[in-house]
Amino acid sequence: MVILNNTTSFSSNFLLTAFPGLETAHVWVSIPVFCLYTIAFLGNSIILLVTIVEQRLHKPMYYFLSMLSVVDLCLTISTLPTVLGVLWFHAREISFKACIIQMSFLHAFSFLESSVLVAMAFDRFMAICNPLKYVTVLTDFMIMVIGLVICLRQVIFVFFMSLASKSVSFRGGQELSHPFCYHPDVIKYSYSNPWISSFLGMFFLLYLSGTDLLFILFSYAMILHTVLSAVTPKKQQKALSTCVCHLCAVTVFYVPMISLSIVHRLLNSTSPVVCSILANIYLLLPPVLNPIIYSWKTKTIRQAMLQLLRSKSLWGPHVRSLRDR
Repeated sequence: MVILNNTTSFSSNFLLTAFPGLETAHVWVSIPVFCLYTIAFLGNSIILLVTIVEQRLHKPMYYFLSMLSVVDLCLTISTLPTVLGVLWFHAREISFKACIIQMSFLHAFSFLESSVLVAMAFDRFMAICNPLKYVTVLTDFMIMVIGLVICLRQVIFVFFMSLASKSVSFRGGQELSHPFCYHPDVIKYSYSNPWISSFLGMFFLLYLSGTDLLFILFSYAMILHTVLSAVTPKKQQKALSTCVCHLCAVTVFYVPMISLSIVHRLLNSTSPVVCSILANIYLLLPPVLNPIIYSWKTKTIRQAMLQLLRSKSLWGPHVRSLRDR
């Protein structure tokens, strides 16, 4: 509300851009984009449903995975209206209030995903480095506390972001580089010195996501040290195989996010097409790939999905027979 109250008196619209140079092919471009959104919705919803329904998945690793699925769903929903609005209806204009709200949700859920990935790294660290204490440390109460701390961290971030934006005003009618509002892109059109606000955003990025990434790297350094000290190569392979999914999730999240931030803040001469591709990879790749990777590499989740599908197929004829009666 601090942001909105501060900006209502200024020029109020921005123009969104989907794929520069492909405006005439928006309908065709929207087909793969819509398919990716559908995969993200269905994949994360199935992961969440299976984790809730299946009793054997009520374990710390799968609790954190369900948190990741919820964040991916929220991250997808935060950009879906404007992305498909631009591609399908050429609805490029967005009010300043809507832009600020979308930007806040986008960055909040992005940093929230970073925090969940840290919690998942801690889970893998305890499972491999301290297996005897795993059950006693990661209890249901402890997982609840971790979830609350993650949420509290985001509340503090949003509060400070509101204070930092209190005195910033923007020029309306400007064309953004993406079909959504992204802080380094929007801040270029502020009346105040954009470098100050841009590097303030970079500070938040390094402070939140940077410290998260350092903690993840430290966890995996300890995990690697523990695994290499194992007696047999078979045990080493088994221990490392439990980390593959999380390492993939960390890679597909941090690499596009850091690349997009660097391109916006340090490489002003970068082609708009490159920025657009990086932005869509940053937003769509983690929600799309995370459920696919975990379903493919985690046998327990795969079996739970198959069992859920079988139960649905068995209920189908029973329901139809009851309906016929």
